[in-house]
Amino acid sequence: MRSEAEGAVPEEEKAVSPEPETSDGDKRKKQGSFWKELPILIGVALVLALVIKAFAVQAFYIPSGSMENTLQIGDRVLVNKIVYHTRDVKRGDIIVFNGLDSWDPEVQVQEPGNPVSKVLRAIGGAFGVAPNEKDYIKRVIGVPGDKVKCCDAKGRVTVNGTPLDENSYLFTDPLTGERNKPSNDPFEVTVKQGQLWVMGDHRELSYDSRSHRGDPGGGTIPVSRVIGRAFVIVWPLDRIGTLPIPKTFEQPALAAASALLPATPMALGLVGAVPITYLTRRLRHR
Repeated sequence: MRSEAEGAVPEEEKAVSPEPETSDGDKRKKQGSFWKELPILIGVALVLALVIKAFAVQAFYIPSGSMENTLQIGDRVLVNKIVYHTRDVKRGDIIVFNGLDSWDPEVQVQEPGNPVSKVLRAIGGAFGVAPNEKDYIKRVIGVPGDKVKCCDAKGRVTVNGTPLDENSYLFTDPLTGERNKPSNDPFEVTVKQGQLWVMGDHRELSYDSRSHRGDPGGGTIPVSRVIGRAFVIVWPLDRIGTLPIPKTFEQPALAAASALLPATPMALGLVGAVPITYLTRRLRHR
């Protein structure tokens, strides 16, 4: 029998099989295969991007200055299209909504003159790199049941009688430092169920709910037309940042007042039912 030592092969003496050399022909085949697969990869990427856009997140191009200083012309934001499947629209949310057949376009976009330009425009609009004249972006001020009014004795917008401190987001002129007034035009509206009252942060420039009070919705827009909530600026790089709800919309008085509105008819009904029930019982026992 051979000893263990005799049968063992030292590590350094083990032969390593050389890799087969790749010929120039094989390299050309691999390169050719890559170029053939590239269109498929691009197609799959586009399909995935469109699926994500349709159901989850969509990029949106800012075409006007109606939301300055919060959003500048040319900014690109991402819009969360899932959030309103898990919660209601909140006051202070910046939303993108479809205004087709409801509001006239804020920005007139020239129609492309040839088929190639039309395709490029459609792709650009789908990925948020080109303006889309039927979509709008505004801040939600009033939700269903809210009473929105301007202005109180100090010139502030009030929601259910509670004044909003809008200094953190109202447009401020970078040269003069002068801030927009909450509204130059007085208004008072009670937001109906299924509707929203929206306003731009650049109040002197924004063509928003205040300017559409003669429309069938009285200036409000349907909740059903909301595409999603803008939650982050992604372009240009020096403006990347989130879009949180301003603290003034977190005032407990806003929620408390709003909660009372739909409950009021029920409360009145209960108050009226008590004496009626009492009288009915007395009559039965006679």
